[in-house]
Amino acid sequence: MLTSTYIHIPGIGKETERKIWSGGITTWNDFLQNKNSINLPDSKKDKIAMEIENSIEKLEIHDIPYFAKSIPTSEHWRGFRNFSDSVAYVDIETTGLSPSSSKITVIGVYDGKDVKSFVRGINLEEIVQEMEQYDFLVTFNGARFDLPFIQREFPQITMEQMHTDLMYPLKRVGFKGGLKNIEHMLGINRSEETEGMDGFEAVRLWKEYEKGNEKALDLLLEYNREDIVNLETILDITYERFVEHCYKGCTPQK
Repeated sequence: MLTSTYIHIPGIGKETERKIWSGGITTWNDFLQNKNSINLPDSKKDKIAMEIENSIEKLEIHDIPYFAKSIPTSEHWRGFRNFSDSVAYVDIETTGLSPSSSKITVIGVYDGKDVKSFVRGINLEEIVQEMEQYDFLVTFNGARFDLPFIQREFPQITMEQMHTDLMYPLKRVGFKGGLKNIEHMLGINRSEETEGMDGFEAVRLWKEYEKGNEKALDLLLEYNREDIVNLETILDITYERFVEHCYKGCTPQK
């Protein structure tokens, strides 16, 4: 989907992008090979072609910051397939809702194979090196919650990756509400131990752990682990719906 994207080109909006798609021009290479058949002013076609060549070079050298800055954040999901070999599903637990008055207790990171848990007072600071390893971040409500918390506590993390906050593309294709509600809509089940848990329970478990209850931390980590692993499942199930919604009204090849 990234190589079918034109809205990262300065001066090109969604209307022009859809006009290109509707003409059967679905990829950057299609555009370069069939530029003369596209119903756009020659000056605009030349500009788009030049920017496509630049984008191809940026993709070849894995210039993630280029795409992260030039593509609107609401459309970063389009880059998922291109950078799926370097994805981190991220979720945090905290003592409250405000980054200015609360603190991170747990950060969970799942790379599609392994879950890593970073816990306050144990290894939380290791998240700095961990986050820099990934090209693409996936969260749920992370744009407003998880990432601001992380950036406040660890300002040295550059956050130059592409980032998809699944809450927004999911809403566009009809899945509204919180993460647990969407999991239920998609038939994704939680373990018996964590079924029905929410963020308030996560805060309570941390307080119990601070009092010396190690089992409370184990349950908190399991709850966090399910959050991040389920993000991958949700994205796998719904990605093609994002694509179809994006192309709605056009007839391109995927």
